[in-house]
Formats: sequence, structure tokens, C-alpha cells
Amino acid sequence: MPLNPAVSKSYAGLPQALGAYAVWCLFPLYFALLHDVAPFEVVVWRLLFTLPFCLAVILVMRQGAALRTALTTPRIVGALALSGLFIGTNWLTYVIAVVDGHVLAASLGYYINPLVNVLAGTIFLREKLTRRQWIAVSLAAIGVALLAQGALETLGISLLMAFSFSAYGLIRKLVPVDALTGLTVETILLLVPGLGLLAWQLSTPQGLMMGTSLRLDLLLACAGPLTAIPLMLFASAARQLDFSVLGFIQFVTPTGLFLLGIFYFGEPLRPIQLVCFAFIWTAIAVFCWDIMSRRKTA
Repeated sequence: MPLNPAVSKSYAGLPQALGAYAVWCLFPLYFALLHDVAPFEVVVWRLLFTLPFCLAVILVMRQGAALRTALTTPRIVGALALSGLFIGTNWLTYVIAVVDGHVLAASLGYYINPLVNVLAGTIFLREKLTRRQWIAVSLAAIGVALLAQGALETLGISLLMAFSFSAYGLIRKLVPVDALTGLTVETILLLVPGLGLLAWQLSTPQGLMMGTSLRLDLLLACAGPLTAIPLMLFASAARQLDFSVLGFIQFVTPTGLFLLGIFYFGEPLRPIQLVCFAFIWTAIAVFCWDIMSRRKTA
């Protein structure tokens, strides 16, 4: 049975969101290959290689007019400068966490983020949750609280990741630009501080790792498309999905990070983490039950 148009529209961006979150699950594997590169340098090359990739796609898709319009609209430039600051903060925190061996702290940050999104959606966007969705949120909150209690030493990393990404998503939902144009403007605006960070890294005893080996150069160059593609998918989903729904299905990413931290990176698994995992996956089941029930009713 086809969905009611209103219900169908509210989940129109679901494939893009799932695609973005699935790619982000694999990021620790990529950043682990860059363990010899300073986090600041990783973030800067990630930024610098994202810009030419975005410009190439804009050229191919003939979206130059949309880019010019965005760059000449002060309100849009100001909003995207703020969103760029938030996503840059998130990138740097994430890379530092992975390089320093705190994959589970990064996972917790993305577990907290959906709850922040639900809060932001209800406060700033006046979104309303169904009774079953509130039950799901409550179960997830209990699980996250249990997990946070056992990771107080790295809770600051998790909270910074959660709030910076939620603020980024909220701004991108509200700014009237498409995903590709918005990301291109953000990277242009971050170019100057990025070059400043690169100059600072060059002045440190470690210097720059770019140019020291072909393998590292290729890995750093791949940071552009690996950054741009999921962010474009996410921004597209943010424009279409309710912000609360967008946040809740983000549990895909921290679950992937959680499993990688345990089974690939060998971080110790505590009983409280299993309890948290059970609460969160019960919450996801309730949330999916609500979606299917609404589909059946429609």
C-alpha cells in the first residue's frame, strides 16, 4: 500500500540519511591509516581537498549560478560561516578522538547527538513526536546516560561532538541552499583559517607529512570526496526529513563505531556498554514500529 503523501514526504530523505550514516561508520578505518599525521593536518587537508571536489561537481552539474547567488547573499554567507565553524570543530574533535584511541568516546558523541537533535527539533522547529517516539527517545536517553556514566573521563569529547554536529545540522536545515552549494560555500569560508592552521603545523617540529610518501599523499587526497559525499547526502536529507527523525536514525553511525571500537580496535567492553546497547536498540525497534504503524494506517 503506498504511503499517504504527508507521511511519504516526511521520510523522503531517508535513503540519503542512511547512506551518509553508513559511510561515516567506516571513517575510523580510514583515519586509523593516518595515525602518523597530526590531527590538525588531517583536518586541513580534508578541507582543502573537499573544495576542488565540490567545485568539479558544480561544474559538471552546471550549478555555478546557484553558487554565485549564495556567495552574494550576506544572510546565507553568514549562516554557512557559522555552520562551517561547527562542522570544522566536529571534524577536529573526531580526528583527535580516533587518533588518540578514543573511538568509543566518538561513538558516545554520536549516541548523544540524536537526543540533542530531538531536543532542538522540538524547541526550535516546533516538531511534535508521537507517543511511541517519545517512548523510544526515553529508552535511548536511559541507555546513553548509563554509557556516559561509565565514560566521564572522555565525556567532554563526546558532548562537543554531539552539540557541534547538531548545531551544524540545524543550520543546514534552515539555510535555503542545496547540499552541494552549501558545502562548497562552507569550504570556501574555511579556506583562510585552514591555511592558517597548515602554516602553524608547518612551523611545529613535526612539520607536514604531505609529500613524505605517495601512500600518505593519496590517503590525504581521498579525504576530499570521502568528506564531501556523505555531507552532501546528509544536507540533502536534513532539508527533507524532520530534524528529530534525522537525528534518531543517526544511531546507525555510533552503533557502527561501537562495534568497530570493540571488534577491530580492541577497546575493552564493559557490562554497562552492553546494557546501554540493549536500551538503544530497543528504542530503535520502537521507533521503527512507529514508522511501520503510521505507514499501515496511511
